[in-house]
Amino acid sequence: MSSASFVPPAYPYERLNAIRAMAENHEGGAIDCSVGTPCDPPLAAVVAALAGSGAERGYPTSAGSPILREAISDWFLRRFAVSVSRDDVAACVGTKEFVASTAGFMALREPGRDVVLFPDISYPTYEMGAILAGLRPVRVPLVKGRLMLEAIDPEDAARAVMVWSNSPSNPTGYLDDLSAVASWGRAHDVPVFSDECYCEFTWSRAPETMLSHGLDGVVAVHSLSKRSNLAGLRVGFYAGDPSIVNYLRSVRQHAGLMVPGPAQAAGAVALNDDAHVEQQRSRYMNRLSRLVDALTLAGFPCELPEGGFYLWIEVPSQFDDAFAAAAFLAEISGLVVSPGEFYGPSASRYLRVAVVQPDDRIALAATRLTAAN
Repeated sequence: MSSASFVPPAYPYERLNAIRAMAENHEGGAIDCSVGTPCDPPLAAVVAALAGSGAERGYPTSAGSPILREAISDWFLRRFAVSVSRDDVAACVGTKEFVASTAGFMALREPGRDVVLFPDISYPTYEMGAILAGLRPVRVPLVKGRLMLEAIDPEDAARAVMVWSNSPSNPTGYLDDLSAVASWGRAHDVPVFSDECYCEFTWSRAPETMLSHGLDGVVAVHSLSKRSNLAGLRVGFYAGDPSIVNYLRSVRQHAGLMVPGPAQAAGAVALNDDAHVEQQRSRYMNRLSRLVDALTLAGFPCELPEGGFYLWIEVPSQFDDAFAAAAFLAEISGLVVSPGEFYGPSASRYLRVAVVQPDDRIALAATRLTAAN
């Protein structure tokens, strides 16, 4: 007798269609802060590189062009004072693809292991990556964003192909103790994959990477989607432990996973410029501050995050659940936000607000919220 076939669950954000329709009833329409899609323009030099690279004719290298990998290596040194050889970095087709596929590749490397450890409240693709690979996803409890590694069952640790860390956290905005996570991974012989896609939007302390605590057993994962407003290009990269990086480079080359050549050329230009990131930091902090004030006045008290560009709001007690609270916000302000259950069962009494609308739309949301108070 065969087992039941896999049926993919509903994609989380498609469940918001009714709430979006309600928000559209406002004059001026909905202000969609549910998905973390950047809205601000990329550098003109990046667009020029995309159009004029001449790299569209031939097949791109799977690991990334020498120019892109050199830019990645230089960025780690410039931004974090961490020396990573360009031989120990590689490109990926956006980090979501990397998150979704890496568990399966790591299981092939360690065929006796079948567990993927990931934060209890987190980006849903960590869990889905384990499921797609036929592995067992295991949530690790969190306390204010810190992985409670001591709570991991020793049997799960012994069977783990990897543990995911995410700091700054999507969705909570908390920062983890990266040194402690790296040390735990080494002590338990579990590769650590540190998702650092929001690291340049860290507010309570300087941006950081787990590679500052050594490369052994650690792979840092980064993206140009957030820092450079290039989500449409699908340029991500990973760096760290040479044995893991080179293994993944080889497997991914066989799988034909390649960032398009023009996108690689544009990505190198983006990585070599820090000024536009500072401008983006200012934009996000202004938007976060504006919505913190307006939402708090509207009865949804919240605070600035430690990092990232999301507000993480506990649902007020008068609402039955997060969907009811999200519908209320859509009704009074046209603001569309994400129910916390998208990020794990224990987050069912929270809302996530992504400040990824232009300044005038954020201002309109704040005005509507204030008027509804």
